[in-house]
Amino acid sequence: MNHERLYTVILGPHVSEKSTLLSENNNQYTFKVALNATKPEIRHAVEKLFNVVVDDLQVIKVKGKTKRTARGQVRKRSDWKKAYVRLEAGHQIDFADIG
Repeated sequence: MNHERLYTVILGPHVSEKSTLLSENNNQYTFKVALNATKPEIRHAVEKLFNVVVDDLQVIKVKGKTKRTARGQVRKRSDWKKAYVRLEAGHQIDFADIG
């Protein structure tokens, strides 16, 4: 995988109450990833960008919600993809240090 693709696969961390509990208890981190990203690409990108070893990886496609505007028009939010990455023991990612 080329170096530019590494930066387009992972769009950023997904911070929520559930993802915070997973990172504290299970050494598992949640990322928002590109819709066309595959599991091997995500694994390789996380290992290269954060210098860690990935133990397990789960990918979920999240369907966009349907919302109504003030005028009653129906709009649909975009679909997106989420990856749960479990790291091997002894490895961790600190997002505060990433500049």
